Amino acid sequence: MFIWAGFLAMITAFLALDLGVFHRRAHVVGIREAFLWTTVWVILAMGFTVAVYFMYGHHWLGLGLEVGHELSGRQAAEQFLTGYIIEKSLSLDNIFVIALIFSYFGIPAAFQHRVLFWGILGAVAMRGAMIVAGAALLRRFDWVAYILGLFLLATAVKMLIVRHDNLEPEKNPLVRLARRFLPFSENPDGDRFFTRLDGKRAATPLFLVLLLVESADVLFAVDSVPAIFAITRDPFLVFTSNVFAILGLRSLYFALAGAMSRFRYLKMSLVFVLAFVGIKMLLSHHHQVPAIVSLLFIIGILAVGIVASVVGAKRDTARLVSPLEKIERSKMRR
Repeated sequence: MFIWAGFLAMITAFLALDLGVFHRRAHVVGIREAFLWTTVWVILAMGFTVAVYFMYGHHWLGLGLEVGHELSGRQAAEQFLTGYIIEKSLSLDNIFVIALIFSYFGIPAAFQHRVLFWGILGAVAMRGAMIVAGAALLRRFDWVAYILGLFLLATAVKMLIVRHDNLEPEKNPLVRLARRFLPFSENPDGDRFFTRLDGKRAATPLFLVLLLVESADVLFAVDSVPAIFAITRDPFLVFTSNVFAILGLRSLYFALAGAMSRFRYLKMSLVFVLAFVGIKMLLSHHHQVPAIVSLLFIIGILAVGIVASVVGAKRDTARLVSPLEKIERSKMRR
């Protein structure tokens, strides 16, 4: 319990510094700043991996001593890192959906960080509840693992054939529920989620966007949380790997949102990742795939998708160069 409280206190401090100090004023997050913060969050996650190694290696406050699932420091670190990479990679598809939401509503770049901050704060709470429920179900009913495995395989197929560009906000259940109980203003009010309309408190379009971002994260959490349970059944490792991955989602969004279309083969890699963890979950009662094998496979398949996307983008660029430009470039080289 003290470990959980300490981790939550650390995350609260990070978020307070983020919003209260570094992003106190609304501004456009540039590519350089976004990559800097992405690097900071990755370094923090790697540092926590080392902490996990020592905490589980010495079994601080009973960590890693669950009956039937005793974990060494190395095993725990491998499982945390694998879960973190899975969550980070699956969040790339979420970035594309968030970009569509911001584009659909024309949200200024200066206000997007505020929406993502509160959206991710809500995501931490929702995922915490999902992880507690999932861990309890898996501990009590072994057959739930087969259901989750089949669900992950179905999700992989769905990701392969379903597109996310058919955004219909008014059909979103969360938006419809909010409109039933809250008055909405059609006019934005800066970076505020609520304003005054005819003397009454009303939600702004920015709050509507926040609801859509939250609902998008819930849908992706339904995929990613079971995927991490296929790697580890330890609730602390599942939760902490999830939290570190989604805390860096905001900076990753600003770093990659404009370039996501260039990574066209990355989605295929994510399909293979989901299929792999689905099969791993189905085999969990019969054959345990070592965490290091899972880690290397996932890193490898993601690397293949990234390299294929970069090569494909270069070929497309080369095809767009006109014959006249090729002649001119040839002359310049001479």
